[in-house]
Amino acid sequence: MAQDLQRPDLIVAVIGAGTMGRGIAQVCAQAGMTALLFDAREDAACEALAAIDKALDAQVAKGRMTAEIKQGVIGRLRAIGSLDEVAPAGIVIEAIVEELAAKRELLRELEQRIAPEAVIATNTSSLSVTEIAAGCGNPGRVGGLHFFNPPPLMKLVEVIGGLRSDPALVEALTGFVRLIGKHPVVAADTPGFVVNHAGRAYGPEALRIVAQGIASPREVDLLMKEAASFRMGPFELLDLIGADVTYAVMVSIYERYFGEPMYQPSAQLAVRVAGGLLGRKTKQGFYNYDGPPAAGPPTVQVAVQPVPSVAWVADEDGGRELADWLASAGVKCQVGGAPGAGALCFVTPLGEDATSAVVRLKLDPARTVAVDMLGGFKGRRTVMKTPLTTPETLGAAVAALSTAAPVTAINDSAGFVVQRLLAMIVNIGSRIAELRIAAPGDIDTAVELGLNYPKGPLALGDTLGGRRVLAVLDGMHAVTLDPKYRATAWLRRRALLGISLLTPD
Repeated sequence: MAQDLQRPDLIVAVIGAGTMGRGIAQVCAQAGMTALLFDAREDAACEALAAIDKALDAQVAKGRMTAEIKQGVIGRLRAIGSLDEVAPAGIVIEAIVEELAAKRELLRELEQRIAPEAVIATNTSSLSVTEIAAGCGNPGRVGGLHFFNPPPLMKLVEVIGGLRSDPALVEALTGFVRLIGKHPVVAADTPGFVVNHAGRAYGPEALRIVAQGIASPREVDLLMKEAASFRMGPFELLDLIGADVTYAVMVSIYERYFGEPMYQPSAQLAVRVAGGLLGRKTKQGFYNYDGPPAAGPPTVQVAVQPVPSVAWVADEDGGRELADWLASAGVKCQVGGAPGAGALCFVTPLGEDATSAVVRLKLDPARTVAVDMLGGFKGRRTVMKTPLTTPETLGAAVAALSTAAPVTAINDSAGFVVQRLLAMIVNIGSRIAELRIAAPGDIDTAVELGLNYPKGPLALGDTLGGRRVLAVLDGMHAVTLDPKYRATAWLRRRALLGISLLTPD
């Protein structure tokens, strides 16, 4: 591969003038390159340039760009009416419909029109770069550049080499990505690459929680934002992306990994897609966007009770921390030993449900609740009841825990809400590392930049503690017998050794 992708006079051609294509063209022009934009639909490229012009005017109005710089960017953008006009391009980036046959046909057309040393990059988000390139006469010059929406704002670009790509191509594409001001992460040619693969935890597990009647979408969102410090809850994110887009990715990755249980799609989401409840773009999804959003009733009703005077706390993970907090709220606590007669009992399981903890510890389920202590008391707290917990017990527990922060009461679940979601995020991130899809540090960077999580999955596991995350997964697996909760070998080995999940082999 002879093409130099860092020449100052590099010409970039972008095929497809939709949201992604025009955004990629804008990014390249802002980096000082000449950007040619083509679309098979007549006038689409010109309409895209008009949209870019309007977007840049807004940047000028906000003082983020001078009028002179804006004119320079517009001057480097050119709509073309024929594929024949891509001939001078050193790199062609396709951003057309996500269909294998259409992409293969386009690449064959491009090969006939560009220089032998020119590079072709596909912006596919879910298809195999190797499969796309297989229809080319020279698959060695085809690679993947997966931009994120909207390209002018999102810093991440995944760089993917196909199995037959020239060995120097990935390095050249990585340099190109840096030249246009983006952060490259190199990923293997696997379903979902890094970011879409990592996203198989947050939304899908939240959908399972709601389908099982454990908490409502609003309650799950509040817990993840106020207890786990995520910027958006999973259902807010599903509505923003669109249920149809999310469901298509779920199905694609599940099928391309031949039914791996970790990636099982949501039957609940399939029904919503069929019913047209797609989120913001249809003004109705998990939330209502046509008028005031309805909060809906809590999943578990709580009868208001006075703060209890005494309580018993299991002497297990997080138990003493819970006892200290209860004591500061005026509750006299006994940690461990045999509970006193009539005492309200608190357990703090990792991965286990409240029922299993009650049976294991030989407690009275009527007067026992579980509290999620995985992340300590930071923000919103979770109280989980057994099927036999009395309303008076639950109300007293909520009263004791809500003196300084809001509390969400949920139905019995292996792993609460936050534990389930965080443990699955860490586990799937560990699977990406285990499959050598990307370097451990790059996995975290990609997830932070591409999904806007507060931490990458491996760093998150380190913060929570590898052994604790492993205990959550093992507990969930033991209770549910569901193979989707089995811990990866990558996570288990590092947790047992007491080392960072970022540690390479």
